[in-house]
Amino acid sequence: MSKPALRVVLAQPRGFCAGVIRAVEIVERALEIYGAPVYVRHEVVHNKHVVNSLREKGARFVEQIEDIPFGATAVFSAHGVSKKVEEEAEVRGLHVLDATCPLVSRVHNETRRYARKGYGIILIGHADHPEVMGTMGQVPGKIQLVSDLDDVTALPANPEKLAYVTQTTLSVDDTREIIEALKARFPEILGPDLNDICYATQNRQTAVRLLAARSDVIFVIGADYSSNSNRLREIGEISGTRSYLIPDAGHLDPAWLDGVGTVGITAGASAPEELVNGLIDRLGELFDITVSDLDGIRETVVFNLPRELTAPSEAIA
Repeated sequence: MSKPALRVVLAQPRGFCAGVIRAVEIVERALEIYGAPVYVRHEVVHNKHVVNSLREKGARFVEQIEDIPFGATAVFSAHGVSKKVEEEAEVRGLHVLDATCPLVSRVHNETRRYARKGYGIILIGHADHPEVMGTMGQVPGKIQLVSDLDDVTALPANPEKLAYVTQTTLSVDDTREIIEALKARFPEILGPDLNDICYATQNRQTAVRLLAARSDVIFVIGADYSSNSNRLREIGEISGTRSYLIPDAGHLDPAWLDGVGTVGITAGASAPEELVNGLIDRLGELFDITVSDLDGIRETVVFNLPRELTAPSEAIA
């Protein structure tokens, strides 16, 4: 008996961004050069498959610096850390490799620059996200967190000069209304160039909108605690296409495919391509599939590794 036909369309771009590639490679190279264990503060990226793979190679993931032995090799995750965490690592004599995404580091630098010039700082982002906690810990004094338009309304009327920075994993679309509301309320407020907002987040969201127009259902591969993956699913739904967030092919419910002719697939910025391939293979078991790539942006961004990992003989000598 022949299998029913199904078209599979893959978003472009999808999956790993340059910051995630860099973070994962830092942990892998550290293990090769310095040997296991290498301690990683917080999940290096928000994906259990990636974390478990690194754990099998000898990485140990911890939430607190005090859980890392004195003098050990440690990696800061792609989300960045606060100044307090950096100081705690120095006190413990840790050999630190910083996997903070360069776009996050840029926001940290801007935050410190605004603070040195005496600006009150507003951070647009999600409470409790590790990147937000790291950015808020970059300068002494209070940074005001804004997550939605209600937060803007609740800000105190303040005559002091103000500046805003943003969580990098929010897109231009995610932040546009908030930035407009801030500028309407505080006309003199300063803010960063839009290039500081993660190119990967914007590109993947744009691709999902295009995918929604071509698909009967969309599957987003990513962790349920990944901010950017959840947003991709939301955008699929907002665009009028039934969308599901799943961690891998094992969580596919065939009932979701009843009456479906075309499936769209994308992946969050922390989800490896092997998970996309696994879902395609699973669909191939159920249907006679044809697979095509959606036309889209071809990302060419590459972030350099720490020099000691590219010239290890000098670092160890």
